[in-house]
Amino acid sequence: MAVSIRQDRITGVLAPVLTPFDRTLAPDPKRFVAFCRVLRQLDIGLAPFGTTSEGNSLDGGEKLELLDALAADGTDMARVMPGTGTCSIVETARLSAHATRLGCGGVLMLPPFYYKGVSDDGLFRAFSEVIQRVGSRSLRVYLYHFPRQSQTPIPLALIERLLKEYPGTVAGIKDSSGEFANMQAMLKAFPGFDVFTGTEALMLPVLQAGGAGCISANANVNGAAMVELFRRWRAPEAAELQEALTAFRVAIQDFPLIAALKALVARASGDQNWRATRPPLLDLSLDAEDQLIKRLEKAGFPV
Repeated sequence: MAVSIRQDRITGVLAPVLTPFDRTLAPDPKRFVAFCRVLRQLDIGLAPFGTTSEGNSLDGGEKLELLDALAADGTDMARVMPGTGTCSIVETARLSAHATRLGCGGVLMLPPFYYKGVSDDGLFRAFSEVIQRVGSRSLRVYLYHFPRQSQTPIPLALIERLLKEYPGTVAGIKDSSGEFANMQAMLKAFPGFDVFTGTEALMLPVLQAGGAGCISANANVNGAAMVELFRRWRAPEAAELQEALTAFRVAIQDFPLIAALKALVARASGDQNWRATRPPLLDLSLDAEDQLIKRLEKAGFPV
């Protein structure tokens, strides 16, 4: 199935941006914007309000406030893909419409995930309702396939149906399944459909298969290395760059990821407030942080 390709779509490396909280556990727009500036200087795109952003622990008003703060700071919103998918089609449409008005390059949309075992017809109806309620030709939807977390997969048959009904609006997908075969199948079935891997461990093979890039949690702290691979994936040293990315992911994967990444940002910035996570998550213990630093140093990543 052919898909129309627009040259101005987002490609490359995006970070599901960590959300800084203040002492009352409210999002801190000033620190959020400052961190996003650092990422953008490294040519990393922004995908706030995803899993790593603790997006499902934020309410709609908080997300709108942070998005508005990015726009007010002069951020190139064409390189921003906020997570807007919620269990409410009304809330999802509200967030998606606002992001579109701000000029965001796309929205990353989880399926409604609370009710399990729903049919493809039900999921199609949910995505369709959101698209129609936003009612903008500028809307670009990137589906968010994370079956282990959401327990609500997005199968190829549903993607095909959405592409037929909403060509140009349904632009791509973030596939966090960790299954290269699934990403490869989408790339073969839907030429021009933008597939982002949710793990940098598969970045090189996905790019070689025609993928658009990578949206990974570790881009918050190791994004420069991911950008380097994206720029040089056709070069002879690409396999070596991929090995280094995978080694970093392996070194950190045994720790609670969001808390670990926040601890690393706190350490690098000298701002210990970055350690804060919102319940039900817990901040990384100091003992675990010490173990993490030792693990990274042993793997060749001095922190």
